[in-house]
Amino acid sequence: MRRSINISCAALLALTFLSPPSATALEPNSVASVFKRYTASKYLANPSVVVIDQQDGSVVYEKGAYSLRKPASIQKIFMGVTAVMHLPMDQVFPTSLWTGNQPNSLVIQGSYDPWISTSSKLAEKMGRTSLPRIEFNSIKALKELNPDLDSNFTIYYASLFTSETEHMKKFFRDKGFKVTMKRVSNQTALDFSATRILTSDSPELEEILGYAVAWSDNTLSERIARIASVAAGNSFDQAGVANTFASSLAELGIESSKMIVKDASGLSKENRVSANQVGQLLVKIRTDERFVPLINGFPVSGISGTLRNRFTDTAPAAVGLVKAKTGTLSNTTNLAGYVESGDREYAFVIIADRHVKTYSVANRIRDLVDRILGRIAAPFVREVTTEPEVAVEVEPELEIASSEIPL
Repeated sequence: MRRSINISCAALLALTFLSPPSATALEPNSVASVFKRYTASKYLANPSVVVIDQQDGSVVYEKGAYSLRKPASIQKIFMGVTAVMHLPMDQVFPTSLWTGNQPNSLVIQGSYDPWISTSSKLAEKMGRTSLPRIEFNSIKALKELNPDLDSNFTIYYASLFTSETEHMKKFFRDKGFKVTMKRVSNQTALDFSATRILTSDSPELEEILGYAVAWSDNTLSERIARIASVAAGNSFDQAGVANTFASSLAELGIESSKMIVKDASGLSKENRVSANQVGQLLVKIRTDERFVPLINGFPVSGISGTLRNRFTDTAPAAVGLVKAKTGTLSNTTNLAGYVESGDREYAFVIIADRHVKTYSVANRIRDLVDRILGRIAAPFVREVTTEPEVAVEVEPELEIASSEIPL
């Protein structure tokens, strides 16, 4: 007599029962309803908003999306785009100190290192080039050149930012040294160099850019933008940065004729951009592998950067599901980036630059924005499928007499 038994994948079945069902995307119409309802809040004071479905690029919701508004630090998204488009992400910025072949001279060969630090502790902690290290080694070298210190000294330098040279001038003055700082070309600095005293390399630009975006570092952003401007063939000033922003957007097919660029960091209240321009840019760069270093630098809700302390209390379900750049000025509280909603993702831009200039109102707006995104955010959980039941035929057991069992 034959009998059959059912064999099922018990482990898979158990996993299916224990796991939550796959999160379904909040449909575009529902997303639009959420934004329409919450952006009507009096605290937001008529914001400029756009939400775009990343799947097909369709605009899900917009409110004053074409009006020119103050971007604040979401301006740094444009900075990051130009950096990626015009600079190698593995670029390293070396700075070296040399004895000079001119009388009583030293030479600093720079490369416009944006990461250089005036704090030795910060430099050591974060892998930055230490300006104090260069300064103290310069003093040591100058004393060796002229122990009596009875003459004037000259430090020839190339490719240093003005703030660094001003810091060095003050340092030497405070130490009682008569030092003249003379800016020269990179080639002249090379020609005037004799023996290397020290050298320091920055991390790769990808790490520097990620930090600038995650922590909204204004100085780094301005410096990176100017370096990118020169690489793009424009001038090393604000006009060059504005031209570089415009040409970079044009290359990506984004109209920018009415955009006003006064700086790269967003500190200027004269900057103007539309939510639609930012939104279209977010959509463009999301599917272009070149911009992965920039997007990886975006703060993550409740986890990193300027969003590390947000969402955890206001919208805990959205923790880890929002990647966005913050933007804050005295009457401006902005957020722009991406929110996951099941198997969908939406690019969004919220520019609230007309609200009351108080800290409490700004906090209420941040909480409100968190809750808006919390209504939309949902993790994508893949459904666990079970194997079909398989009927296995088993031969009937044979009875064996005890006398037949081998010993």
